[in-house]
Amino acid sequence: MKYQVMLKKVFASAVFGVEASTITVEVNIDKGIGYHLVGLPDNAIKESNYRIAAALQNNGYRIPGKKITINMAPADLRKEGSAYDLTLAVGILAASSQIKAKNLEDYLIMGELSLDGSLQPFKGALPIAVKAREEGFKGFILPIQNAKEAAIVDDLKVFGVENIMQVINHFDKGEHLEQTIINTREEFYKNLDFPEFDFSDVKGQESIKRCMEIAAAGGHNIILIGPPGSGKTMLAKRLPSILPPMTLHEALETTKIHSVVGRVKSHAGLMAQRPFRSPHHTISNVALVGGGSYPQPGEISLSHNGVLFLDELPEFKREVLEVMRQPLEDREVTISRAKFTVTYPSSFMLVASMNPSPSGYFNDPDSPITSSPAEMQRYMGKISGPLLDRIDIHIEVTPVPFEKLADERNGESSVDIRKRVTKARENQTERFKDLQNIHYNAQMNTKQIRQYCKLDGASMLLLKSAMERLNLSARAYDRILKVSRTIADIEGAENVTGTHLSEAIQYRSLDREGWLG
Repeated sequence: MKYQVMLKKVFASAVFGVEASTITVEVNIDKGIGYHLVGLPDNAIKESNYRIAAALQNNGYRIPGKKITINMAPADLRKEGSAYDLTLAVGILAASSQIKAKNLEDYLIMGELSLDGSLQPFKGALPIAVKAREEGFKGFILPIQNAKEAAIVDDLKVFGVENIMQVINHFDKGEHLEQTIINTREEFYKNLDFPEFDFSDVKGQESIKRCMEIAAAGGHNIILIGPPGSGKTMLAKRLPSILPPMTLHEALETTKIHSVVGRVKSHAGLMAQRPFRSPHHTISNVALVGGGSYPQPGEISLSHNGVLFLDELPEFKREVLEVMRQPLEDREVTISRAKFTVTYPSSFMLVASMNPSPSGYFNDPDSPITSSPAEMQRYMGKISGPLLDRIDIHIEVTPVPFEKLADERNGESSVDIRKRVTKARENQTERFKDLQNIHYNAQMNTKQIRQYCKLDGASMLLLKSAMERLNLSARAYDRILKVSRTIADIEGAENVTGTHLSEAIQYRSLDREGWLG
């Protein structure tokens, strides 16, 4: 009797950057003995056979005592993580004819196994689901914890399972799996109007609120300078609540990046709120920009479409701040390794805060501590000129007087400010509708600045004298024009006038000569 060699194919996926690529797992069972796993698996995948053996045994099945060869194709792509346990287990059961598996190729199967056969969540379910729909798979079987996140993708049946037995019974006995259905739009709009932090909590600080509104309307980077306790962090935390709501496309993009890192909460499918990230100043440059031997997105990509808040900017290591220069300009970050290159999107709003001096107080005769000019100089010198240049708005925050603090009246709510911001953004969207990569004023390049920020003679003279008097760089010139364009958009004005311009010049306080007394 001729011995029959059994070969079965099961499909899984691997994530690179924010895109996934399909992995075909081929299981071959032949006479002999041994367990060979090939196709560049990492240690977590190599260990999987112990987990699979225990999980199958505890559910009345076993790994056959034959020669098992498993290939993960394409064999030259590096695979990592424990998400292939379920794929391999189903492949082994099907190839050894312990279960019938007619329509195995219709499904993408992924999940990490516990020893009792229950399933654990994995990272990157959303990009994988997007790829599964592209490749035409009928269904995606994965742990129940990831189901909501994957179900965002329409035209793909997503089955969230708790135990390997459900999968086995589905293929072997034709038992029905429960499909996870999610109404994306409903989920998305549910959380929009209730921001956690609201601007109505902020007492006084009218001029700074105005600044925040301008920054939000044009997507400008902003730095807040002021002594401790003047409300810098409080204002920054409230910025996401006045940014225009994310579009569905942006929400998908953002959720994708968070999914790759495994940061999507199991009960929430789509991220409706804009991200707000505030890394500590001890952060390394890899953690900020992204990278590592298996590249992962860093903080700047996790804040894509949202706000990156750097509290106490001068305390950050110099090289950490310098690596941010290029992503701030290009709005994406490319991580290159010897064998491959990964690009992550990073279009974020930078909000930085700093004390004006190491002691925290500046030019204040009543302050408890004063710093010498040399100390101040050294402290300010930690932030490089080129980085400051990339920040459009500089604003000094002064402490709130007691009268204002004790005032019972609430300030303007975030939802009201957001309406004005959204309106200004709509004007910009209309203006840039024919341009591919530009959606708001902060993204304009020199060509668009020339086109949309035309000045009359009087305004030109005003800008010229300001440039000469304040010793501003060419980049600062561009920034002033961009900010004045945004101020005009908030007012709904067609052209930039002298009043818009003079307000924008005010917001370049760090460029002024003599700021360091």
